[in-house]
Amino acid sequence: MYKLVLPIAIAAAWPCHTQARTAPATASAVMKADPADTTLLTKIDAASPSGSPLLLAGALARVLQANPELRAGTLEIDAQAGAVMQAGAAPNPELATLVEDAREPTRTTTMQLNVPIELGGKRTARINAAQLGQDAANAELAVKRNAVLASARAAFYDLLAAQQRQHIANEALALADGALAAAAKRVLAGKNSPVDETRARIAASGVKVDLAQAGGELAGARHRLAALWGGTGRDIGRVEGRLDQLPAQAPLSRLMDQLNAAPAVRLAQIELARRQALSQVERTSRVPDLTVSIGAKRDRQAGRNQALFGLAIPLPLFDRNQGKLHEALQRSEKARVELDGARARLTGELAQAHEALAVAREQARLLNEDILPGAHSAYEAARTGFEYGKFNFIDVIDAQRTLLQARTQHLRALADAHRAAADIDSILGAPGAAQTVE
Repeated sequence: MYKLVLPIAIAAAWPCHTQARTAPATASAVMKADPADTTLLTKIDAASPSGSPLLLAGALARVLQANPELRAGTLEIDAQAGAVMQAGAAPNPELATLVEDAREPTRTTTMQLNVPIELGGKRTARINAAQLGQDAANAELAVKRNAVLASARAAFYDLLAAQQRQHIANEALALADGALAAAAKRVLAGKNSPVDETRARIAASGVKVDLAQAGGELAGARHRLAALWGGTGRDIGRVEGRLDQLPAQAPLSRLMDQLNAAPAVRLAQIELARRQALSQVERTSRVPDLTVSIGAKRDRQAGRNQALFGLAIPLPLFDRNQGKLHEALQRSEKARVELDGARARLTGELAQAHEALAVAREQARLLNEDILPGAHSAYEAARTGFEYGKFNFIDVIDAQRTLLQARTQHLRALADAHRAAADIDSILGAPGAAQTVE
């Protein structure tokens, strides 16, 4: 938060126009700005790295293309495709040989082919469970994609707000030096007390502190955004967008109606179905498999070959797969409870995000329509009164501090509104979430 900024600097920073302005050198020239213009267009700071501007769509495209979590999700989907392939494979036959008697004249040699036959629908159950595993991987990727895109949008608008703060601080610094020179001249002419010059010097130093803080916030915002595509803050040059375009707010009841189709709920539903399918796999495992054998036996002593046919089936006397079936059934119940918990959790998160958006929108409206114009009028009156000797310089500083705090709160309210809207998109499904990660 800004602490102390020279009064005339705030007056210059008040109208955030879309085109850069040349900072005036005197206090009277600064106050020609239109106080009614409180539009917060994101202005590119002069100290920003050179390069083509980065828009929100471009930032989201970078995230979708290079985010490590999303790329890892696509690899998991490919891995699950292998699991589906393996689930459909039939068990391999077995070739066995048996040699009886070490003496060649009386030796008996048996060659036998054992073919296992799965019973109870094991193969179908495995395929169904594997396909649901692949569906779960797709749903999990959708959840990650929405969360990453929401983080990217919030980081982008935070960067816009930080950029705007630094733009204001840069203008304030340029004007603070001019104001300090003007104060020194008035003191030299005997029109003001030396204390006023000291206060102006302190205010100018405060502007430098604010500028350093704004630069740090801007660098941090760049790093947070670039980290989402595995880059650094140096990857981002200029950033352009409209911070003052507040996101629309739908009624909460309409948003709640969309909750059942939310990606996180869909993931929990698929996980429940997968757990139930795994329970069916363990249930089919209780049915013993059949092994059919066919072969030939060579009896050297008798000088003849004999055909062999066999049939083997395990007797489920001790191991009836009861432990694994119990585990699978309990995990199915756990998935059912987690589905209910996901619905309850998302309901609360959606209500909180909706309320946060409403509060931020209302704060931005009040600040823009009531508080900012009033703070600017109070500052204008204090500045004019000081020029005519009716107010002290400290009154001007108090008025400008109030104005600066209102400007900072307005920026914060706008960023909070976009962040809350991004949270809602993350819960219900962010725009662009269906795009393919390359």
